[in-house]
Amino acid sequence: MKILSWNVNGIRAAERKGLFKWFKKESPDILCLQEIKALPEQVLPYLRNALGYYNFWSPAERKGYSGVVTYTKEKPSEVKNGFGIEKFDIEGRTIITEFPSFTLFNIYFPNGKKNRERLDYKLDFYDTFLAYADNLKIQGKNIVVCGDFNTAHKEIDLARPKENEHISGFLPVERAWIDTFIDHGYVDTFRQFNKQPEHYTWWDLKTRARERNVGWRIDYFFVNKEFLPHLKNAFIMQDDMGSDHCPIGIEIKV
Repeated sequence: MKILSWNVNGIRAAERKGLFKWFKKESPDILCLQEIKALPEQVLPYLRNALGYYNFWSPAERKGYSGVVTYTKEKPSEVKNGFGIEKFDIEGRTIITEFPSFTLFNIYFPNGKKNRERLDYKLDFYDTFLAYADNLKIQGKNIVVCGDFNTAHKEIDLARPKENEHISGFLPVERAWIDTFIDHGYVDTFRQFNKQPEHYTWWDLKTRARERNVGWRIDYFFVNKEFLPHLKNAFIMQDDMGSDHCPIGIEIKV
């Protein structure tokens, strides 16, 4: 089974840059998109009925902002939008889909750069998600989490760590939360297969950073450690264009 994830920075803009052709070519079993910035009725019909996939949308109440969508060939047994907490759910950041072998979280985690209030919101969101995932894990569920975490974990995960150590996205408190997440029994899938530097998933458009590969690895797939035997590969699709992020993926045997 191949699962792909991509922050498309606007699904309508990404479609104009070839999203649907890419989707058709890759033919993943599941595709999770973040920051879609659209309601389902605002996109072209084939993006709502893409190649026969089931599709589940969680748009933000605020127009042109946030939002996630999950496409899947297999019909999930259950679908839930959000954590049941209004201040998070109105931003359309989470879709949880239940499959026989695992529970999949498609999440667009908040960005904390705007001000201290948004940083606190981000950290609160992190803790709420972790408690929710842990509760499922205690029940014996396997967990797969994908999306834009908006934090680079280690110095290896961004091109210029020293220059960004006081910027949200690489603050000690944000990085410490990922340490805590891992301590709770979750595994960064990409680092199971590749421990080399210069593998990034986001580049600043304004400075044309992608041309110089001055990037950040802020998009991830995590699984609970008990699910690791099912993990066959994890990868970054750095050459695929259409957003300021690139797609990422895993292959699992279920």
